[in-house]
Amino acid sequence: MTGQHVTTVRFHLDVLTRESLVRQFQQPPRGRGRPRIGYTAVQRSVGYQDLAQVLADQLGSDPRRRSDAAIAAGRAWGARLETMEQPITSLDDAKDATMTMMSELGYAPERDPGSETGDQVLIRMTACPLRDLARTHSEVVCGVHLGLMREVIDRNGGRDTVNVRLHPFVQPELCVARLEALRTVLVPDAATMPDARPETGEPRIATPSGGRVAPQLRTADPQLRNGDAHVAKQSTK
Repeated sequence: MTGQHVTTVRFHLDVLTRESLVRQFQQPPRGRGRPRIGYTAVQRSVGYQDLAQVLADQLGSDPRRRSDAAIAAGRAWGARLETMEQPITSLDDAKDATMTMMSELGYAPERDPGSETGDQVLIRMTACPLRDLARTHSEVVCGVHLGLMREVIDRNGGRDTVNVRLHPFVQPELCVARLEALRTVLVPDAATMPDARPETGEPRIATPSGGRVAPQLRTADPQLRNGDAHVAKQSTK
């Protein structure tokens, strides 16, 4: 079958046997003579898909709770990663950090320059290692990935700068991470309102009681914030 001389094949099989990459076994007798020796490959990989399936099944039956638990697990994972410490003060910073991290983890991220604006960046995830499990447990697998990205961005100072959303299976083999810049909203000063006293004033930035500028969203979708919103319903978008 290999086109190699039997002595050559036997030599290589002996080497593979010593390295524990194949094992020998006796084949059933076929008439007279000594039983023939067979070889089979040694399966050394751990069944991570099976393990992930078991763990996902243990998170309960409520999709919301499963998603919340998965996002929390993703954040815990992100906190343990030895990622580069790069301050995130802009959307471009968040994009670079996310691309680097997901590339190192084997997700083969790709930029989508045609969709980039000053307010959003799309990152295409083309090689999810847990894609098969995500097809049946998207709220768990995608929740972990979402929590991971959020934690890395937040940990490097981007919590009030960039929001992350994840869109599973926009194509059969493709998921998309959406990074969106959080923007402050200018509101008129009370002095400039029609029923106010006729005083001149400049627009001011609305701030909460603590005096901190409140980041506002580009759209009214309440799930855009990094507040660990439920991602189960996002798989249908």
